[in-house]
Amino acid sequence: MNSRAFTLSLLIAGIAMFMAYSYIDSKESEFIKIYGNPQPVVIASTDIRELELIDDTKVRIVNIPKKFAMPGHIKKIEEVINTIATVPIKKDEQITKPRVTQPGARTGLANQISVGKRAYAVNVSASQAVGKLLKPGDRVDVLSIISYAPGQVDKMKVKTVLQDVYVLSTGLKVTNALPLAYVERNEELRRINLNRHTDYNTVTLELSPHEIQKLVFLINSGSRIHLSLRNGDDKTVERLPATQLYDVLGEDAGEARNYYKRKNESNKQRIRR
Repeated sequence: MNSRAFTLSLLIAGIAMFMAYSYIDSKESEFIKIYGNPQPVVIASTDIRELELIDDTKVRIVNIPKKFAMPGHIKKIEEVINTIATVPIKKDEQITKPRVTQPGARTGLANQISVGKRAYAVNVSASQAVGKLLKPGDRVDVLSIISYAPGQVDKMKVKTVLQDVYVLSTGLKVTNALPLAYVERNEELRRINLNRHTDYNTVTLELSPHEIQKLVFLINSGSRIHLSLRNGDDKTVERLPATQLYDVLGEDAGEARNYYKRKNESNKQRIRR
């Protein structure tokens, strides 16, 4: 009796499973008929910023009905590796061909410069560039040591020449994490560790044409340029007088003034003789 009941239960269960599979299969066929067969599309696995380099950690493949695939969608991850996002792409959004481009002139440094501004690179050492801890997107002040008479400390002044200047790039590292170096012949990017790239000798600043003229004059007259890092939200432009030897000495400035006064008088007498 138990054996017959067990067999009957199995039979009923099999019929139920067959009916369920048949129902699912019919619904799947109906779904495919309406929305189309599933097909692979490449989507963003994380938020991708405008002009950001795309690699395999930022995209993945999912299968979706054909009807939901966007025009120009991409089916293979290989097609988007080492391309540049032309617009911001949110996580789980489809990557389409109009939203990415190959590295080139339009995705290089020129596209980062504000209208009316220019890019100008200055040579720097670690002591001139905050220990080379500057990064693209920072804002700096530009200082210079100006000497009226070379070799005479009392004739030297330190002047903050420019304030709140935008850093476009440090070496080959550009704003928006876009690598500037690439092999244009086959569009193969040279991979740079952007997070630890401090081996640079130049900092490129965004300046007005008149500001660039100031720097060119100072640099070519022998003055050294120094950069000081400021808070990115601090837009205050202060009126700062130049600093000279006597400002540094403070209460001891009188002694230095007397020294240089005697020295200058002695030089004048020597010239007269």
